[in-house]
Amino acid sequence: MNLRSVDLNLLVILDALLEEAHVSRAAQRLNLSQPAVSSALQRCRALFDDPLLDRGRGKMKPTPKAERLRGPIRDILAQVEQLLDPQIPKLSDLVQVVRISAADAPTALLARPLLEKLGQTAPGISVVFKPWLGPDALERELRTGDTELGVALFARRVDTIETETLLETSYIVAMRREHPVAESFDLDGWLAWPHVVVSGRGERYTPLDESLRAMGLSRQVGLVVPSFQLVPDILSSTNLLAMLPRKSFEERRNDNLIGVPPPLAVDGFPLHLAWHQRNVNDPGISYVAGLIRVILGE
Repeated sequence: MNLRSVDLNLLVILDALLEEAHVSRAAQRLNLSQPAVSSALQRCRALFDDPLLDRGRGKMKPTPKAERLRGPIRDILAQVEQLLDPQIPKLSDLVQVVRISAADAPTALLARPLLEKLGQTAPGISVVFKPWLGPDALERELRTGDTELGVALFARRVDTIETETLLETSYIVAMRREHPVAESFDLDGWLAWPHVVVSGRGERYTPLDESLRAMGLSRQVGLVVPSFQLVPDILSSTNLLAMLPRKSFEERRNDNLIGVPPPLAVDGFPLHLAWHQRNVNDPGISYVAGLIRVILGE
């Protein structure tokens, strides 16, 4: 293919089309007319020899080839932008959206202080916290550019995705202060009462249950909830127990709750920050990442 015959502006339009999956919204985002964007889509279809966007019920859906193109197109556009406009703007002049994929526990730790710090230094940066759908979804969204930052347990090595450890956290067992086992908590007491399990996928069993099974033990799961934020109120009014990350418990505890060490050895876990290599030089994303490091390190 002769690159001189390719209009690179088509990649800018295609990037918007693939993200919006809607011609009118892409046109509005790019400040172009709808006919101009429709014409560009037809040219992109010819260029890539693929429909790219198939019309469905009420919206368009990217084809498999289009999904594979999203990450590389974002990479190319980021490199061109850095090449043509390498200057670093003032934080107060930045206007952009930074999307963070995180479980509800780190979201609860980050949301308020992050909003406060951005309001003081970079009010034009908006943060969108996206629901945690697991490491596979995070990897996919970082590659396609649907998420700029991930805050979660994300230990595996992946090409083009950078990670760093923000903190190491341990577990505590939480219960109401007047719980029958509060004064003499031990393994038998821990296993005698039903537990709350937090799972965004509704799963009743966790790696802890596998460890217990290997020791010939088991626990009763009395309730599964999708969010750590629901647990304190549940514990305060029931005799359920919950094993929670220590930092999350300390942030959400109330006077009616206590936390004690687990009655057997339970490995902690690291919390990671993850981002795509294409965003290394983005000042807004880098600044938000730096604030996350500070907040979770305090």
